[in-house]
Amino acid sequence: MQTEVIMSGFGGQGLMMIGKLLAWAGLEEGKAVTWLPSYGPEMRGGTANCTVVIADHQIGSPLITSPKSAVVMNQPSLEKFAPTLRKGGVLVINSTMIPIDSERTDIRSFRIRADDLAHELGNRRSANLVMLGAYLGLEEVVSPDTLIKAIQKTFAAKKQFIEVNCKTFEKGYELAKAGKSDE
Repeated sequence: MQTEVIMSGFGGQGLMMIGKLLAWAGLEEGKAVTWLPSYGPEMRGGTANCTVVIADHQIGSPLITSPKSAVVMNQPSLEKFAPTLRKGGVLVINSTMIPIDSERTDIRSFRIRADDLAHELGNRRSANLVMLGAYLGLEEVVSPDTLIKAIQKTFAAKKQFIEVNCKTFEKGYELAKAGKSDE
């Protein structure tokens, strides 16, 4: 089994962080993992993305032209990556920032109000974790418990953020598991 996901948005939205969390969780579960970041020329505020590949076998290349999944936090990312998804793929859309849906009918699209939910739960900056939770709720490539441990370890020096970050991740996960897209 091998799965690939591209996580994309504006620089500063935490896409590299959730990619690293997912990669760490994969490693903790004994899987082969690659994490490949890519930044636009503008850096902060420009488009940034990372590709995470998780497999039960050795990974041939971290470069993926037709991923199974995409997590998009802004409209330029939707426009760039939705067309590249494999047929039957999964697209997670931050509907707070993206008013439109993908026009593709051969993929599964899940819209979630990530920024709004994160704000309601106590920290708007954790919208990325709502998105990661939704992705794992749709494509459980690693255990959500392993991901919670990754959040706890990553934020150990900033203990005040652990609870809200776990809560926002769990909210995204629960909504996706229940199929409660905001559409």
